[in-house]
Amino acid sequence: MSLKEFESATFDPEQYIEQLAWRTQGGDSKEGPQDFDAKTMLRAFENTIEELKLLSMRMEERTGKLDASIRAETKNHAKRVAQLQENNKMAFLHFQELDEHINKVATNVVHLGDQLEGVNTPRARAEEAKKLIEYFSEFLDDFGPKAEVFNDPFQLQEAADIIQKLQLISQELPQEQFEKPKRRIQDKYNQIEEDLITEFRSAFHEGAVDRMKELAGILTHFKGFHRCIDAFIEESQANTYIFYDVYEDLIPLCKKVNNIVHQVFSSPESVMGKFVLNLYEVKLQEHVKQKLANHEDMEHYLKDLHELYARTGRLTTALSDYRLGSDAHLLSRLTKHIFGSYLQSYIAREEMHLRDRMSENLDNYYKGMNHQKKQIQHTGGLQDLQHKLRTKTTLNIGSSGPQVDFKGETFLSQEIALNLLNESKQAFNRCQLLSNQSDLSPHAIIIFDILIEYLCIDHIDYALEIGLQGIPSSEPKNLPQTYFFNIAGEANAIFHLLEKQFSDVLVPLISSSPAHSDCVQKKKQTMEQMESKIETGLDRTLATVCGWMKYLLDKEQKKTDFRPESEEGPMRMYSNACAKVIPFIEKQVETIKRCLDGKNITAVLMEFGIRFHRVIYDHLQQFTYNSLGAMLVICDVNEYRRLVKSFKVPMVNSLFEKLHALCNLLVVVPENIKSVITGEQLSGLEKNTMMSFVQLRADFKTAKIAQQLR
Repeated sequence: MSLKEFESATFDPEQYIEQLAWRTQGGDSKEGPQDFDAKTMLRAFENTIEELKLLSMRMEERTGKLDASIRAETKNHAKRVAQLQENNKMAFLHFQELDEHINKVATNVVHLGDQLEGVNTPRARAEEAKKLIEYFSEFLDDFGPKAEVFNDPFQLQEAADIIQKLQLISQELPQEQFEKPKRRIQDKYNQIEEDLITEFRSAFHEGAVDRMKELAGILTHFKGFHRCIDAFIEESQANTYIFYDVYEDLIPLCKKVNNIVHQVFSSPESVMGKFVLNLYEVKLQEHVKQKLANHEDMEHYLKDLHELYARTGRLTTALSDYRLGSDAHLLSRLTKHIFGSYLQSYIAREEMHLRDRMSENLDNYYKGMNHQKKQIQHTGGLQDLQHKLRTKTTLNIGSSGPQVDFKGETFLSQEIALNLLNESKQAFNRCQLLSNQSDLSPHAIIIFDILIEYLCIDHIDYALEIGLQGIPSSEPKNLPQTYFFNIAGEANAIFHLLEKQFSDVLVPLISSSPAHSDCVQKKKQTMEQMESKIETGLDRTLATVCGWMKYLLDKEQKKTDFRPESEEGPMRMYSNACAKVIPFIEKQVETIKRCLDGKNITAVLMEFGIRFHRVIYDHLQQFTYNSLGAMLVICDVNEYRRLVKSFKVPMVNSLFEKLHALCNLLVVVPENIKSVITGEQLSGLEKNTMMSFVQLRADFKTAKIAQQLR
């Protein structure tokens, strides 16, 4: 038993006792645990308890020694801390005494310095005045100054200081008495100023930033300091434009120049502002004029204008990180100055270009089809449509003249629509960048109106009008071509494209403007007008389809089909008339599903199914049926039921289920007719409807069915 075992963090008393009991029973021996022996277990526990008591006593002794050691160490540490605090107090007192002594000495030194300066300053000024008078006297001589300082190029800095002071003094002298020396001083002043600027240029070429800083500091006191800045701007731009595109050079150039400006000039912000001003008004403006000089190619002109303005904006953003003087709006004013004239005429050029491009796209499309666009009298709009509905006036939608066959051409193209929408999208993007905030909404509306005119009216509406003219009559004698389904599908697809651009591109430009609601209303009215024509075309197309079904049924259906004279012979699966109608209807359903989408498919198929049901219902009412004929008509109706299931319209399925149930009245034995009429399949039908079918039975009178149903 060791102390470490009990000091472990994972020590568990219960586990320790379990292990002790396990070892006592011989669990750690080769033979394994023996039978339980209480006495052995008791002795083991008693021995262990004694060992633990001894271990506890040793721990208490050890703990006592450690406590005594800690108390002794604590006392010693307290004594050391007290001694250190006392020493610190003494050091602080000595520091205060030393600080007071230093202050006294410093006061005496300052006082002595003031006395020395009071004596030296007048003497220095007198000495400087004496030298200036001597230098001035040299300018009184007709031969000019002969002092070495004015003729030694290595003393240019001293000469500049002297001539600058002499120039200030000469301005105070009367002109009549000192005209010549004043003129000589001014000439020398100009000469030294020019030499300093020449020296500044040389230092720039050599990359001697410290020398440039020194010369700029001297020239700060000269009237021609602005010439030093101009020289710096000129030299900074010399041989730096290596790209054809100026924008590629300006950013790195400005970064390089900004570093030099802050090292050389005492007022770097104003110098940097003047440098940028020169870039915009000279290099950038010249570049813009050159790029926008050709107004004949309007497409390239607008693209270049948009690109140049965008890149200038990005340049302005990049340069806004530099401090360019006190004018916070310098860059925006410079940009406005460069592009002002172009932006004023932008929207007029945009409108002209957009009309030309859209007109060209449409003209090329119709020329490619060898189609000469016809003049069509458009309907009067939504208000006119509502008025005609109220007054029950005939809706003259589409041509009232004879049918025109365009060989299945829809005169609609999603490719052309995408081209027009792409043109308008580019125009919207240019408009967003090139229009100021107050003109943004009006300009966007102009573009939207052009899009509505060419895409909706000149393209979609024209195709709908042509399509309406091509719809066969409702009583066709030849197989009708239902091209209007294709026209409706193409128009609907283009509507979706227009709607997407309206919400994605136009709405963000006008959402905060009162014109937003006007644009939404205009789009809504335009689409309602065209949807009205689509509905009219679909209605007339369905009427044509139903008319052809009637024609097929009347032509192919014989009275003997449902009342054969002889009941001998093979049973047919369906009649010839049904065989002709089914493929025709399947083709129309396939066309509807291919051309239309979403709820439009369901709506059109439901209307088609209702009309289909009415045609079959009226057709079946024309015949008399014996038992064999009734079986055949049930087979026909079963085929129709199978067909309309592909419509996936519950209402249409229900109509044909009822029709099938009515046809069952033609085959049941007379005694069961009454129970069938009252059955679940015919629930909800009027008695007259059911009786109209019962009366079609060949045995209606002979079997006295009417009497049985009373």
